Amino acid sequence: MRSTLMDIAREAGVSPATVDRVLNNRQGVRERTRDAVLETARKLGYLAAPFSNSVENTGKIRLDFVLPAGTNTFIANLLSQIVSQGALQDDLDIRIQSIEGFNPDTLARTLHALVGVTQGVGVIALDHPTVREAMRALSLSGVPIVTLASDILHVPRAGYVGIDNRAAGRLAGYLLGRFLGEGKKRKIALFAGSLSYRGHEEREMGFRHVIMEEFRDLDIVELREVRDDRQRAYEEAVALFKRHPDLSGIYNIGAGNAGIGQALQEAGMASSVIFVGHELTDSTKRFLLDGTIDAVIDQNPRVEAREAISVLKNTILDRKFEHHPPRLQVIFRENIPES
Repeated sequence: MRSTLMDIAREAGVSPATVDRVLNNRQGVRERTRDAVLETARKLGYLAAPFSNSVENTGKIRLDFVLPAGTNTFIANLLSQIVSQGALQDDLDIRIQSIEGFNPDTLARTLHALVGVTQGVGVIALDHPTVREAMRALSLSGVPIVTLASDILHVPRAGYVGIDNRAAGRLAGYLLGRFLGEGKKRKIALFAGSLSYRGHEEREMGFRHVIMEEFRDLDIVELREVRDDRQRAYEEAVALFKRHPDLSGIYNIGAGNAGIGQALQEAGMASSVIFVGHELTDSTKRFLLDGTIDAVIDQNPRVEAREAISVLKNTILDRKFEHHPPRLQVIFRENIPES
């Protein structure tokens, strides 16, 4: 049975509140007390012993990337880039942990299981108390963490690799508003993977603020969460079009563009509804070319993979490095980059 905060407090001779401050890396605890609490937590098995980050001991640096499974093409492209770029570096051993992406307890268990096993972790994480606790446990065991695509605040981490999602949402709102132009009141709808992802929540906030500030004639009639699944996105879109046949615009915050695009085409609404989505994939390229999607806001998975590996590796080796975060890029039919 796993030890509790009360067990650690009793064994270390401090209060449970002090243990909580130490384990959550808060200020207000003397260094000697902090060391005693951490040593007790390790002795009781609450935390693993510090993992040796020495390349000499292992031959290679082990990095684990915890990514959501499913039909999200951007995640698949990111995974592919992490594996291929990692394979080019002989001193790295990269492992992929693919899990059900919308279950915080599954994610937390996966992160806890990596304590004492890995030397660095990259994760696309839900912002949830159990996940934050698992990330703190990893960090306290000496494992640097990088959040990818969607950040989590108030947890120790080596860095965030991804775009400014609030800015991305504002950009999407501006594009949709400019495409639709001024005129009578018109309906628009939002799709999201899950607002449990801080990145999706930030995009929604940015989008709503721009609409409220600059395009008050646009009425957001619905927000549907589709768990980044193309079939679910298709079904929700079909139902949405039946409820609102006069819909004028769609912003898809996450994945599922293929399902929404298919539903638009089948309903004969592809040319009348302005559609703004994220990530340049094979399906979004096709929809850009045939006019189903009007604009795609892209973050380059190759750059994201490169930077995540760089931050983790250089943090482990305690080396200085320059971080070059991925930039927002808007892609239309006329500027689709070469593969």
